[in-house]
Amino acid sequence: MKAFKAYDIRGEYGTDFTKEDVYKIGFFLSELFNTKKILAGRDMRVSSPEIFAYLCKGIEDSGADVYNMGLSTTPMVYWATAEYGFDASVMITASHNPKDDNGLKISKTGALPVGYDTGLSTLERWIEERVIEPVADKGKTIDFPKQDEYLKYQRGWLGSEENISNLKITMDCSNGMSSLFVHDLYGSSVDYMYNILDGNFPNHEANPLDMKNIVDIQKRVRETHSDIGVIFDGDADRVMFVDEKSQFISPDLMIAVLGHYFLEEKGLRGKVLQDIRTSKSVRTYIENLGGTMEMWRVGRAYAAIKLREIDGVFGGELAGHYYFRDFNYSDSGILACTLLLRIFSNFKKQGISVSQVIANIVKYANSGEVNFKLERKTEAMEALRSHFTSVENATAFYDFDGYRIEFPTWWFNVRPSNTEPYLRLIIEADTVELLQEKIAAARDIIEKFSV
Repeated sequence: MKAFKAYDIRGEYGTDFTKEDVYKIGFFLSELFNTKKILAGRDMRVSSPEIFAYLCKGIEDSGADVYNMGLSTTPMVYWATAEYGFDASVMITASHNPKDDNGLKISKTGALPVGYDTGLSTLERWIEERVIEPVADKGKTIDFPKQDEYLKYQRGWLGSEENISNLKITMDCSNGMSSLFVHDLYGSSVDYMYNILDGNFPNHEANPLDMKNIVDIQKRVRETHSDIGVIFDGDADRVMFVDEKSQFISPDLMIAVLGHYFLEEKGLRGKVLQDIRTSKSVRTYIENLGGTMEMWRVGRAYAAIKLREIDGVFGGELAGHYYFRDFNYSDSGILACTLLLRIFSNFKKQGISVSQVIANIVKYANSGEVNFKLERKTEAMEALRSHFTSVENATAFYDFDGYRIEFPTWWFNVRPSNTEPYLRLIIEADTVELLQEKIAAARDIIEKFSV
């Protein structure tokens, strides 16, 4: 089935997976996790109610009970999985994907993510090979609303609205699940955009990494002279920002900013997790605050497990995910937003703007993620590695998610997309001139392998 991915089950509903597939997934979940209680939440997509119905039918036919959280953010399901002791949970969402897509994010005991290597491949095999025999003693669906409890939990991180009251904030909910909580959490002084749940995404797709989707918030920040703009994705596990000048802030840089809360304000010491694409500026900044950086693979299926393994304090990714030890090593867009707003509020009290905070972090010239459409991804990666290591001595080499090869004055990461015919390249250098030189050289090599 096309929908089984490295991190979750996701694709165009009705094409890549069907309601019959969802029923089978539900049926085998209780056996896969050896449990009779499965937590389930869903987003606001048009297809989510039907998917939820067939998921419940499959779970019930296996003899297990469904605990129905109703409309939820993905991090809320992670929180409830651990908080209430479930050994399996499902969030129905396609996150930032287009409106016709949907999917299922599965977690197990302690909100640990279930990826293709840790359970989804078994589930896929069972669906394809095994015959379903509904049991006589069927399970049931039990209403399990926890929105009020989750809001109370999130308020514990904010403290009170007074902690951010000096900031002028514009917030774009992308018509997604953050709309469930942000007004009650942050109050009426925030300038909210697209905070009505709508699975048709009438204003823009819920993908803040696509620059066309942040145009509206950039315009609003300029018009209202806001100190900061905040934009969530569809299921609120990711959050991104623009500064008071409407400039998009690369999400990996916010890992450095979060260090002010955990390492400076709270005085914690320990490891901070980054993905393989993260700027060297972040490592320099975190180490100056007393932390130690650890690099690992992209994606929650890997990051959440790694943060737990190293008992890291927190971590983040270029894609706008931020993970927290005190959030069961899971990611939460709203929690990250709260902490970052508190930090920027403190800086404003010192007369320091958001753009000034970021400018103090950035030490290198960075290309951002550049995508090349090609099928011969492995050959292109090998050609890049061979060329650059033959003309210059590498100071570090990482190969757990594509390649990250570091040289004295620059580095590059090249990695294949898991789901699309794209090769993704990031280059960072000490100077703009060197960056441009290396981008041009890499482009010449990669384009030889284009379709």
